[in-house]
Amino acid sequence: MVSTLSEIEAGDGRIAQELCAAVESAGGPAAAGAAISRIIRRKVPHDALRLVGLNPATGVGLGTFSFWHAYQPALVSELVLNRHLDGDPCPPPLLARRTEPVAVVGAGGCGGTRMRRLLASHGVGAELRLLITDRHGPWGMLGLLRATDVRPFGPQDRRRAQQLVPALLAALRRYVTAGPLAPSIPALPTGVITVGPDHAVRSVSPQARSWMRQMWPGLGSGVPDWIADAFWVGLSLHARAHARDPRAWQPLLCTPTANFGRSVLMHGQPLDDKGDGDVAIVIQAAGGGLLLPSFCDWYGITTRERRVLEHLYDGAAPKQIARALGVSAYTVNDHLKSVYGKTRAQGRDELIAALSG
Repeated sequence: MVSTLSEIEAGDGRIAQELCAAVESAGGPAAAGAAISRIIRRKVPHDALRLVGLNPATGVGLGTFSFWHAYQPALVSELVLNRHLDGDPCPPPLLARRTEPVAVVGAGGCGGTRMRRLLASHGVGAELRLLITDRHGPWGMLGLLRATDVRPFGPQDRRRAQQLVPALLAALRRYVTAGPLAPSIPALPTGVITVGPDHAVRSVSPQARSWMRQMWPGLGSGVPDWIADAFWVGLSLHARAHARDPRAWQPLLCTPTANFGRSVLMHGQPLDDKGDGDVAIVIQAAGGGLLLPSFCDWYGITTRERRVLEHLYDGAAPKQIARALGVSAYTVNDHLKSVYGKTRAQGRDELIAALSG
């Protein structure tokens, strides 16, 4: 029996509610990843899942937060290296240029013999990749794996995955906006990690170790131990790619407060002109102009509201903002009321604390 359009929409609405509930659960990222996998499996059967959060302000690069279920750490490490060293047949920037931002890598899809062998060496037949995007830009990416002894992903799987985009986008935004608005943990001094040309972490400053303990507190946090190492290597590879081609994604990330208890800025910088030597990864508290673009994206703050926020952060009163923008004080206050509603801020002080990082 063929479902009607209203039935399909109702089903997707229920999935969106379930996904939002999953990312808000208190069980941690690992438990949320397992729950997300169970929900998505009803639409697109799979053996492993990764759901990575992006935002239009930073573009298509590394995710600022993620949920994982049943991906092997060794496979993730090889995929990270393969993307930059051997040429990924379908990287996220390529998906972003497609009319339909979904593809299958491996059996039944794109990718040569090398990619198929890489996946098969980990018992994987194919990976379905879906870029979660709208008119504003990319908000995340979904990856699904199927084992070698399972039917490859087909056209119907790709269509069903695309139907999930609104629900997945709602869940990603819910994760960010349901978290604390202002930082719940203190800022730490800036830290530095260096990654060598052999893609191994060479050194970690004491300040960076403090950041790592704060961001990934270890056993019981629900975050896999291997995530941090894969993250540093991925960021260093992006930094090398940007050094060689300035058009490549700039290796700059701003994480939401929901992820680590405060917004954190991470930036990869090669220590030589060509990106062949060491790469320094700087970790610091995010605030002000560094935080504002991502903050506005996730909370759905408009361009006009953002201009008001910029002046508010600089300490201007509503009447001063009105004069600077050439609008009435009533208009400024209307914009502020809208921002308070979107962020659930109780007032100016809480909003400025959130933007200050």
